[in-house]
Amino acid sequence: MRRRVLHSGVVLDAGSGEVQVADVVIADNRIVDVGIGLDGDEGIDCTGSLLVPGFVDCHAHVCFGPPAMDALRVPRSARVLSAVPALRTLLRLGVTTVRDAWGADAGVRLAIENEWIEGPDLLLSLRQVGTTGAIGDLWAPRTGTLDYYGDPSLPDPIFDGADAGRAVVRRMVRAGADWIKVTATGSIALGSGVHDLQLTFEELAAVVDEAARRGERRVMVHAHGARAAELAARAGAASVEHGTYLDATAAAAMAENETWYVPTLSVTQSEPEHAPDGAAEAHRESMRLAIDAGVRIAMGTDSPVLPYSEALRELRHLSAAGLGDAGALRAATIDAARLLGLADDRGEIAAGKRADLVVLDGTALDCTAVDERIRRVFRNGVEVGRPGAARAPAGEGPGDEPGDGRAALPASEDG
Repeated sequence: MRRRVLHSGVVLDAGSGEVQVADVVIADNRIVDVGIGLDGDEGIDCTGSLLVPGFVDCHAHVCFGPPAMDALRVPRSARVLSAVPALRTLLRLGVTTVRDAWGADAGVRLAIENEWIEGPDLLLSLRQVGTTGAIGDLWAPRTGTLDYYGDPSLPDPIFDGADAGRAVVRRMVRAGADWIKVTATGSIALGSGVHDLQLTFEELAAVVDEAARRGERRVMVHAHGARAAELAARAGAASVEHGTYLDATAAAAMAENETWYVPTLSVTQSEPEHAPDGAAEAHRESMRLAIDAGVRIAMGTDSPVLPYSEALRELRHLSAAGLGDAGALRAATIDAARLLGLADDRGEIAAGKRADLVVLDGTALDCTAVDERIRRVFRNGVEVGRPGAARAPAGEGPGDEPGDGRAALPASEDG
């Protein structure tokens, strides 16, 4: 068993935010020791570097394609193949685990597992499920139902009533879903329906219960408005996604029910001029309320709301919105792993954990421009990026082209 030693780096304890100079020993795909004066078969000098766990993105869309791709005008395979550069870009940024918030099918996960393509570990939700008229229910006056994405690997996501909610969970699980994603409000991209309640407590509670019956799967809920976030918490959802307009009651319900908050701040903070009036300020206030209530927070980038190559800007937003640099890094590592049920395996630099590591230039916890500091990336003990390789060449990753950088999704399913 070959032992590699990362020597004399400043190692972050993701849980406490404390740092110390230490050596980290990797053997096969595991961290086997952390300490001073450790030896191995191969040494890597990390003097002057900060070692952090591989980043865990709890909300991304790896199959949303480049901005020029029109879902109505390209073959279905183009959308799936667009994930190849997207996944490579995220991995070279140190994102070693992703929960796909809908769009990727089980074949993408299979391709990564079999090393046909390079990418982070992928947890799937397949489609975002919702009731008639919800943002996943594509319909137009001239055509009626119009489904850009439906095929056997991405089952019908629409349901009405508690029994139908159980059936939609069964369809998703049959097709390989690890998580169930439910939409409870409209889309902020449209600027409408964000305070709606698009399903009942009985419907959501049935989805949560059925998911738990099916291999203890859990539910993530797209909810911009406060009442939808409160409903998600009281129905037993594991996480609220976005939560742009929380209030104190919603935050208290989330804390009481141990519901995680995945704020995806890039939606409103990166380009606030493109967000609805007041959304950027409301989102920051939601973070304040959540932090004050003791709600647990995990990172989700909502890529490609920004180009995949800029996904780590989410760390800067988390820090500025109240978590601070250490808290933002915790949200992107050990806390994100806890939300996904993976904390026993990854999310911190400790003996026995999986060797997912990112080596950053400089020793500061500063989250201002983490993407520019990537020096080395290890996923599952294998080095996947070389110095200077964190950024994909222009045009390589979907959304990396000069210009807008936003995915060309049907507006009703974006955000």
